[in-house]
Amino acid sequence: MTTTAAKSWPGRSAGCSAADARRRRLCDNRPPSCGATAPRVTFSSGSEITMPETHHYQQLIDLFAQTFGSEYHTRLVAGDGEPIYLPADDAHPEHRILFAHGYYASALHEISHWCIAGEARRRLEDYGYWYCPDGRDADTQSRFEAVEIKPQALDWLFCAAAGYPFNVSCDNLEGSFDPDRIAFQRRVREQVLSYLAEGIPPRPAQFIRALQAFYHTPALSAADFPYPDDLQ
Repeated sequence: MTTTAAKSWPGRSAGCSAADARRRRLCDNRPPSCGATAPRVTFSSGSEITMPETHHYQQLIDLFAQTFGSEYHTRLVAGDGEPIYLPADDAHPEHRILFAHGYYASALHEISHWCIAGEARRRLEDYGYWYCPDGRDADTQSRFEAVEIKPQALDWLFCAAAGYPFNVSCDNLEGSFDPDRIAFQRRVREQVLSYLAEGIPPRPAQFIRALQAFYHTPALSAADFPYPDDLQ
């Protein structure tokens, strides 16, 4: 099968290897899974929740298993290296989604890619994606971001359902220009609003319901995804 899509590996910093970049994607600019008391989150309904002191990745492993494990024969795994999707083989009867160990945000992002991948891609290692590495020019970055809009939109929806902060990632720290993160998050937001208006696909919708039930968060609305004017 020909691979034509690029998969994002956010989180690379100057001087690190490609493997390091993949290991830390969507991790450098987000809090790790444990260790700090999280802030209060206010929803459009006016209700507030205090995020658990520990948004721990094990919660996501358990929720994923309860929601999808038996039907899709797939496990979410805290890996020891770079994030990757591995289909079942003779040694492993279940498909595995490996995320950067210890990072709650990485687990959510890997789940978003799994939710995008169709049945044929789920038979391929890393869904058959080819990674276009850091250091992209403007044209390549534009095409790279285009395939990241839907996964990051689902990522944002998952974060909101879990009461967890979302940070968009352009993943081009070593490129010849600075990507416009605000413009990219606006495009991601447009996709979020489209999902809310037209319907979230079944698998991510199912996982959102599981997150809401576990974290006791209210129903999502467009007001929960503010228009990005400035990003920290």
